[in-house]
Amino acid sequence: MVPTFVSDPVHVRTPATSANLGPGFDALGLALGLHDDLSATVTGDTFTVEVSGEGAGELPTDERHLVVRAMLAAFDEMGGRPAGVAVRCVNRIPQARGLGSSSAAIVGGVLLARALVADGSARLDDAAALRVAARLEGHPDNVAPCLFGGFTIAWTEAGGARAVRLATAEGVRPTVFVPAERGLTATARAALPPQVPHADAAFNAARSALLVHALTAAPELLFPATEDRLHQGFRAPAMPGTASLVAGLRAAGVAAVVSGAGPSVLALTPVPADFHPGSAWRAEPLGVDGGGALARGGMVEHAERGPVAAGRTS
Repeated sequence: MVPTFVSDPVHVRTPATSANLGPGFDALGLALGLHDDLSATVTGDTFTVEVSGEGAGELPTDERHLVVRAMLAAFDEMGGRPAGVAVRCVNRIPQARGLGSSSAAIVGGVLLARALVADGSARLDDAAALRVAARLEGHPDNVAPCLFGGFTIAWTEAGGARAVRLATAEGVRPTVFVPAERGLTATARAALPPQVPHADAAFNAARSALLVHALTAAPELLFPATEDRLHQGFRAPAMPGTASLVAGLRAAGVAAVVSGAGPSVLALTPVPADFHPGSAWRAEPLGVDGGGALARGGMVEHAERGPVAAGRTS
């Protein structure tokens, strides 16, 4: 059945995210307390986008914009598109810095589309929204925490992406270090070898399991839990400043990792007051976003979700 579209504007707030968290390559992610605000209204016969903040003057303002592309994919999943939509993006998540700006745009677009359909939640529940978002992003490690909030473990089955959400322990206090320079996920992935030694895979498997325990129950173990042998070392030559900052923070006893594909750095434990990253870096204590993204007509709200974020696909 062709969907019925609401006439009032809808809004969604999407959090920044950090993926990998050291050893959890393409699987683990964390939602952070920095947000983009999006709104959309069904209009005449075209899709338009107004952008302010990060990316203003650079991003497309038509159907090529990632938010609109995600909306169109979600509308198709729900059975039909409106003739046009006016979208407004207030962006605060730094672009191309390893903080999930593309995932925030994708999740925001999917949820805007769902909110614009009168029975959107029945046509596209959270599990289906995750699958749509992961297809667009290519992997679920950032879209899962953006959608569900908190700390997520994501994986892909034959039916698509799935994820579980877990609450973080009180001692988890994220700080991000953001450089002026940008990075590209495709470039970072190209630096990875096609194969890794069995010993390194075993090392990361153990650290990933330990990281789940450390983030949820034992933050005192975050330092050993964030060691990695699968990706950060291979990417270091292309991001020497990032590698140097991670090494400096870890030498100071901080559980620091490359945020996603970089070049930002994520610290999961408190940074000493006398630690100075240098003028090239902006330090931002963000905290964990526990609610994730949720669209509403009118004011944006967050909802706490249970530990199981997406059930088995049917």
